[in-house]
Amino acid sequence: MTHRRTVLGGILGLALAVSAGGAVLAQDAVKIGLILPMTGPFASTGRQIDAAVKLFLAKEGPVHGGRKLEVILKDDAGNADATRRFAQELVVNDKVAVLAGFGLTPLAMATAPIATQAKVPQVVMAAATATITEASPYIVRTSFTLPQASEPMADWAAGNSIKKVFTVVTDYGPGIDAETSFAAKFKGAGGTVESVRVPLRNPDFAPFLQRVSEAKPDALFVFVPSGIGAQFMKQFVERGLDKAGVKLIGPGDVVDDDILDGIGDVAIGAITTHHYSARHDSPANKAYVEAFQKANPGMRPNFMSVGGYDGMRLITEALKKTGGDTEGDKLIAAMKGAAWESPRGPISIDPDTRDIIQNVYVRKTEKVGSELYNVEFATIPNVKDPVKARK
Repeated sequence: MTHRRTVLGGILGLALAVSAGGAVLAQDAVKIGLILPMTGPFASTGRQIDAAVKLFLAKEGPVHGGRKLEVILKDDAGNADATRRFAQELVVNDKVAVLAGFGLTPLAMATAPIATQAKVPQVVMAAATATITEASPYIVRTSFTLPQASEPMADWAAGNSIKKVFTVVTDYGPGIDAETSFAAKFKGAGGTVESVRVPLRNPDFAPFLQRVSEAKPDALFVFVPSGIGAQFMKQFVERGLDKAGVKLIGPGDVVDDDILDGIGDVAIGAITTHHYSARHDSPANKAYVEAFQKANPGMRPNFMSVGGYDGMRLITEALKKTGGDTEGDKLIAAMKGAAWESPRGPISIDPDTRDIIQNVYVRKTEKVGSELYNVEFATIPNVKDPVKARK
C-alpha cells in the first residue's frame, strides 16, 4: 500500500507540474472528467446526469469565463476500483481541471485522495452520504445529503399521528445516514423505531418486509438507491402492507421520477421528503422539464439530473469568477458561496462545508392526468446538511 501511494504521489506531482505550465495556455479547452455509472444496476443515475450535462452545454453554450469546455465521459459501472483508475487517468493523462459525477458514495470516496493530492476540484453530482465533503477540501456537492432529506420526514411523521415506524434501508453510507438521522429525530419527538438494513445488491426485499408485516407499524420508512424503488414498491404491495394500513414514507429515492410511471399505481399515496420533483411548480423547472424531454424523448428528469445540471452551473460560474483560471484552489474558492435559481428552487453552496443548501419539499405521489408525479404540498426552506450543521 505504501509503495502504491508513493507511485501515485509521484505521478500526481508530475501532473501538477504539467498543469502549472499549462495554465498559461488560456486558449486551451477546460477539460471536465465526468465519471458515471452508465452501465450496470445504477445506470439510470448515469444516464440522467449525462443527459443533464449535455442539455446544459446545449442551452448555455460551451464557452464560459473565456474558455471552451470539453467533457470527457467515463463509465465506471458503479465499481469503485474503476472510478479511482479513471480519476487518476483523467488527472494525469487528460489534464482535467475538474472531476465530476460520482453516482454512489463509495465512488466519490475512492476519488477523494486523488482530488486532494492533485488539487483538482471534485464536483459530486449524485452521491449523498453526509461525510463525503469532509473527505477532501476539494470536494463540492450539488446533489443532497440523506440527513438533509430524512430529518424533515421525521418532523412530518411526528406531526401527523404516526407513533411507531419500521425503517428498511440499504446497508451502505446513504442508507445508514437516512436511518440514523430519521430515527434520532423521530425518537426525540416521542416516537418508537425498529430497524433493519438490506444488502446493497440484494433485490429481494420479501424477508425484510415480512418482519415489517409482523411488527405492525404505523409507517414504513424506506431508503433504497435510485432505480431500485420499483421492485421495492411492488413487493410492499404484494405483502399486503398497503392494505394493512402501513403508510410508506421516506426520502424521495424510492419514488424517483425516472421510474415512477413504471412503478405504477402501487406508488400512489407515498409521502416523501426530497429536494426535487419534476412537478415542482416554478417557471425555471417548467422550462427545464420541457427542454430535457425534448432532448431526451421518453425520459423524465429526476433529482440526479438536477444534480448534474447544477454541477455544470457551479463549474461555469466558478470559471467566470476566475476569468478562466483553472488553478484548483481558485476554482474551489470561487465555488464557495455561489448561489442561483435552480429548477429545484433557490440553492447555494455553503462556504464553510462546500455542501449544498436548498429547500426540502414534502410530497405525495398522485396521478396527474395519466401520469404519476410527486406533488409538493409543503416546503422547508434553506435546509443545510444537519450532520455538519450540528458540529
